[in-house]
Amino acid sequence: MSLLTFIKQILRRPISSGLLTVGIAVLLWYYLRADPSHAKPAVSRKMHIESIPMWEGSGNNYAYLVTDDKTKDAVIIDPANPSEVLPSLKKAVDGGAKITSIINTHHHHDHAGGNTELLKSYSVPIIGGKDCVKVTKTPSHGETFTIGESIKVKALHTPCHTQDSICYLFEDGEDRAVFTGDTLFIGGCGRFFEGTPEEMDKALNQTLASLPDDTKVYPGHEYTKGNVKFGIKVLQSGPVKKLQAFADSNKQAQGKFTIGDEKQHNVFMRLDDPTVVKFTGQTERVDVMSALREAKNSM
Repeated sequence: MSLLTFIKQILRRPISSGLLTVGIAVLLWYYLRADPSHAKPAVSRKMHIESIPMWEGSGNNYAYLVTDDKTKDAVIIDPANPSEVLPSLKKAVDGGAKITSIINTHHHHDHAGGNTELLKSYSVPIIGGKDCVKVTKTPSHGETFTIGESIKVKALHTPCHTQDSICYLFEDGEDRAVFTGDTLFIGGCGRFFEGTPEEMDKALNQTLASLPDDTKVYPGHEYTKGNVKFGIKVLQSGPVKKLQAFADSNKQAQGKFTIGDEKQHNVFMRLDDPTVVKFTGQTERVDVMSALREAKNSM
């Protein structure tokens, strides 16, 4: 029975105006309590993350536009190919967004190479590693800053792929995302161009593994298919098979998996797993990491 029908029935009955008012008030309270859908829903705001694919079919990079929905302040992460990034930025700005900074995960051209061109359209600070093009601010490990009113960002130094590699943890209430550049991929990790197996072990299995398990992972490249092709050779576990099935039926995996998932299906984060150890023929963690990376490089 609807609320209106309840009230009409009350109105048909002889009753004093005082009792009528109380009766309607009680009925209204009960009705809304029993059926909350009639009450105005609470507004829930979360950071908005837009993935911008770049060089699809070759580098398969990602840039990311992250916006604080409350203030519309926004940052662009690794906008390496301006011709593919600028249209998305213009659309966002036309919709009310304000670009407040460029963020780089490391200095390689396919991540920081678009900085100079982007500055022609958006005169903003560049936050990134010390070797990034036009960088104006290099946050220290663990340093935090904010975007808009509600997004808290923590810089996490993860040297190995490059010595200036930085991952960024974004938190908006209980919503968490980490932008990992070329340190952590879905089901894999970056090459050790400027670092050592020890450094990658620390980056993955201490720094990033210590994040809350529900933190969503946004890597710098879409390499999932290749990573799981290697991973399934090393470890035929349920989580790895699940990732393989996802990769077989989905083109993109960014933001679909969490740090908790990576601990289960990423062989570079399972250096103590007996099956992984057996595959490498090594016993020490650093040697297991080194052997895994060499095996992946040779695929």
